[in-house]
Amino acid sequence: MAASSHRLKTHTQQQPPPQPQTQPRPQQQQPNRRSNTNAKRRKRRETLAPHVVSSDGPWCCATSSSVAASPPHARRAPAVIPQDQAEAVLIAEAPPSVSPSPLPMDASPAASPAASVAAAFSSPYPPYPSSYSKFNSALNAGLLNPMSPPPPPPLDKTRSSPTLFDMMANEQDYHPRPAVPPQLPLPGRAGAAIAAASAQDLQFLLQERVAEIIGSCSPENQLNDAEAGDVRLTLSSKDGLTVSLNVHRNILVAHSRFFAAKLSDRWSKQQRSLPHIVEISDCDDVEVYVETLRLMYCKDLRRRLMREDVSKVLGILKVSASIAFDAGVLSCLEYLEAAPWAEDEEEKVASLLSQLHLDSSGAEEVLKRVSLEMATCDAEEPNGGNGGEEILVRLIQVVLEGKDEKARREMKGLVSKMLRENNTASQCGGMGGGGGANRGGDLSKESLYSACDGCLRSLRHHFTLAATSDLTEAAQIARQADNLHWILDILIDRQIADDFLRTWACQAELSEMHPRVPAIHRYEVSRVTARLFVAVGKGQILVSKEARCLLLRTWLEPFYEDFGWMRRACKGLDRHLIEDGLANTILTLPLATQQEILLAWFDRFLNAGDDCPNIQRGFEVWWRRAFWRRNGEPDQQPPVLRITAAAAACENSC
Repeated sequence: MAASSHRLKTHTQQQPPPQPQTQPRPQQQQPNRRSNTNAKRRKRRETLAPHVVSSDGPWCCATSSSVAASPPHARRAPAVIPQDQAEAVLIAEAPPSVSPSPLPMDASPAASPAASVAAAFSSPYPPYPSSYSKFNSALNAGLLNPMSPPPPPPLDKTRSSPTLFDMMANEQDYHPRPAVPPQLPLPGRAGAAIAAASAQDLQFLLQERVAEIIGSCSPENQLNDAEAGDVRLTLSSKDGLTVSLNVHRNILVAHSRFFAAKLSDRWSKQQRSLPHIVEISDCDDVEVYVETLRLMYCKDLRRRLMREDVSKVLGILKVSASIAFDAGVLSCLEYLEAAPWAEDEEEKVASLLSQLHLDSSGAEEVLKRVSLEMATCDAEEPNGGNGGEEILVRLIQVVLEGKDEKARREMKGLVSKMLRENNTASQCGGMGGGGGANRGGDLSKESLYSACDGCLRSLRHHFTLAATSDLTEAAQIARQADNLHWILDILIDRQIADDFLRTWACQAELSEMHPRVPAIHRYEVSRVTARLFVAVGKGQILVSKEARCLLLRTWLEPFYEDFGWMRRACKGLDRHLIEDGLANTILTLPLATQQEILLAWFDRFLNAGDDCPNIQRGFEVWWRRAFWRRNGEPDQQPPVLRITAAAAACENSC
């Protein structure tokens, strides 16, 4: 009794409760209560598990209701209470309406706290639920505020890590996203202050770069020597950045014709004090001006420029030309003539040199490296200005006669790309009225067909030898057929392949020798025929009906015989593309010719299978054209147009 009363007294001494209005509690004598209470408290402390603050259970809502419904003597201010005293205090503070502890039948609400504690410890049932213990522990530890909302529910403790669903559901708890403040316009003074700060930073960076340039000079270099310099030169950029340097009048006058005219002896005598004040405003780049001035103090300009890149040298060249620094201009041109360029730098060099209009021979040497200027120089030659075409014809001839197949394939792709670019440039120049912009840099139709005729003559020669069982040079058949296929692609790309189709359709002699040549050597020839079928079927070659019929009559049968070899031997062969091209070529002929060709194909396909091209779609189109539409649809007379409004208008006018 004494121990329990002492604990409660200690708790109530911090904040005395209001005087209870109930009757005085009767004194009850319970011998040996202290020893029994201490023993049970020690046992309780040993078996008590740590409490986990959680939101499971109705403790959040029960707190507010219990506080409102409890009598005045049950309200207590939160205080720090030891863990071994928390249970007894909670029993004394819990309202009777929500306490699950069973009370004796003869117990009254006015029973003493000591009797309640004794009844709780002596009962075999838990005296209070776990939620009250958790709430009381958190409240006593200062972790909870009675007026704050409950904490969020914890994650499932049985899982080693949260699932993806939990992370998505509690994304704000895992990764809180900081709110990005809206960009509000700054007031006038604040915006001006920021602009001033930026200008100060730029000025500071410029001063640092200029200090680095001056610091990299040799010890004997007197640039920016305050004691020996007699001219105070101020450089101002368009952005308002300024740099002041101490320079020497005699050095400026000796190296620059611009300064020689401005800082003449007459001008120098008119100045009353030293150093003379000179200012150059609206500079494009102050740093480049300082670099140019440093070159005036250097003995070996070329060696100094070797440390710079092309862009920096172009800037120095522009400044040197503007101030008539001849030694600097010559050194920059020598650097540009010897240094390698990137593709984007080539345009910059050509543009700057065309703007400066330099008279020195060094500029001409630099411009010889530019392709446009080289074409201009070639056009001025007395031979007629077709050097570019001669080079292309030579390149094509070298590719056609090459020995290494891998290198030939790579160079064919390169030359084809060059020819496409030249063809596009010439077409754009022709549409813009500047057809001479690509003078001498493209192939003519005659040059291409000349190379084609050479390949065709070689093919006939080796085909004839192979037909007579002379296979010593049979490999040349596939090589020349591949050359013809490549030239045909170029002609189709330039839309000038009509004459090639007519020439190929007239090769009846070659077609007759075809069955006597082994298929392993001749199937490349049928690739040329297949390419023509695709071009005609796509509308890339437009020739007369007679030329199309002659092409099919001459080469369709050899094409059928080699289709199986092409399908198996040619890597990357698009079978469906070839079949669609053949079908469309056949469908461009008269209906009677279509019927003859397609019925013959029907019989061949049933006997050859995959070794015959499948042009079933073309067969179906022919069938619908020939029978289905004519027999299934009634003949419709074309509408007769009558003009009545004009006649009525003429009658009214009369």
